Amino acid sequence: MSLKLRYRETIRPKLQKDLGLSNIHQVPKVVKVNVNRGLGEAAQNSKALEASLSEMATITGQKALVTRAKKAIAGFKIRQGMPIGCAVTLRGERMYAFLERFINLALPRIRDFRGVSPKSFDGRGNYTIGVKEQLIFPEISFDKIDSIRGMDITIVTSASTDEEGQALLKAMGMPFSSK
Repeated sequence: MSLKLRYRETIRPKLQKDLGLSNIHQVPKVVKVNVNRGLGEAAQNSKALEASLSEMATITGQKALVTRAKKAIAGFKIRQGMPIGCAVTLRGERMYAFLERFINLALPRIRDFRGVSPKSFDGRGNYTIGVKEQLIFPEISFDKIDSIRGMDITIVTSASTDEEGQALLKAMGMPFSSK
């Protein structure tokens, strides 16, 4: 059963009962997932940007957008408008498919994994996790990468508090650590 179907049929009614909500539209849901990678070396190395764009497309199933510098920073040798990263925003079916792969396949492949930190909520029910290497995703083969790069994954929810957001992600199968 897909994550979207499981959310509709089992997770949403359970959350509504647990959180004591009268209306089904008050139940928190995942709105979008942002996958972002900052590339400091992209200013000097254009191959790093190209490799990163193709990796992001492979991982998410959607073409990545190049993020550019908003202003010049002389200390980092960056001029305004230079490409410094890439990002993907997932919604709908792709979002649920990515979340399911991320929670069930990618997270358990992290070395010494004991659960994700429950402290990474932003105060409004949104959750951000930093991934140190792209090799945890099964789509990426070790032979095809030129260097190991991390990324930030932000799960934006409609929850109003961190507790509601955590209840939603826990019900979806996110393995939170007990600390």
